[in-house]
Amino acid sequence: MPLPPPPLPAFLAPLLPYRRAVHVLQSGPDTGRRIHLVDQGDPAARPVVMLHGNPTWSFLWRKVITLLPGFRCVAPDLLGLGLSDRLPRIADHTVDRHGAAMAEVVEALDLRGVILVGQDWGGPIAAQVGARLPERIAGLVLANTAVTVPAHPKGTLFHRFARIPVVSDLVFRGFGFPQNVLGSIQGDKRSIRGEVARAYQWPLRTWRDRVAPLALARMVPSGPDHPSMPALRRGAEWVLSFRGPAALVWGMRDPILGKALRHLKRALPDAPVTRTAAGHFLQEEVPQDVAAAVEDVARRISAAPE
Repeated sequence: MPLPPPPLPAFLAPLLPYRRAVHVLQSGPDTGRRIHLVDQGDPAARPVVMLHGNPTWSFLWRKVITLLPGFRCVAPDLLGLGLSDRLPRIADHTVDRHGAAMAEVVEALDLRGVILVGQDWGGPIAAQVGARLPERIAGLVLANTAVTVPAHPKGTLFHRFARIPVVSDLVFRGFGFPQNVLGSIQGDKRSIRGEVARAYQWPLRTWRDRVAPLALARMVPSGPDHPSMPALRRGAEWVLSFRGPAALVWGMRDPILGKALRHLKRALPDAPVTRTAAGHFLQEEVPQDVAAAVEDVARRISAAPE
């Protein structure tokens, strides 16, 4: 049974006016840790599980959720981010652990016929959920993410910077990077400012809170022997084998993953692509395009022969 959610500060509560809950993990190394989630909509409606990445939280999906009143929208916060419990060490953050936690949420809520939606790290973590629970997944929407794994990954300049000892700790954990500059990687820089920018920074207020942004940056593989590679390969295999309806929505002005679209098009050649002028966090700029992709995938699921 989900627990009551933690309260929101006065400035944030009106921005996230959805039903929220907490799930306490029951298995694995994170047993007893709490996952905060938005769970909005008719419990009997088709579930849409929305997975965010680094360094955001379920707040990222609020505009998309508003546009999908006919669905059950479930948006969990990854461990270490948002209002979910923190993992104390950088080494605690692994693709396997995040995937296992999100899969447990899906099972605990007994979600079936799920449309998985993933952006940034939410894409590979969605693939982990799919690989663990293939019988529960009916559709897939991916946005500005990377789920296939090159043979010799290097990561971007951002990810290489995150591996510089001492300096990256100071910048990420001391100065609150990158959550304090999210607007800089948007197509419209004004899309994350004011109280919206404050809402992204609010859960990560202290040095102890800021383990996850650095850890998830370092989770991006820097070579073929990186610890993330085995789990990422398993997730990629699931995506490549997925035969249900899928769709891609892309912010083409994303300086981090804008060019990654071509790799996903090869992985999901039948998935329609919606290209937009948005940046990395396209949920803030073009939520209508993300919602339309979900609705399109849902229609194709319903039209498919039994």
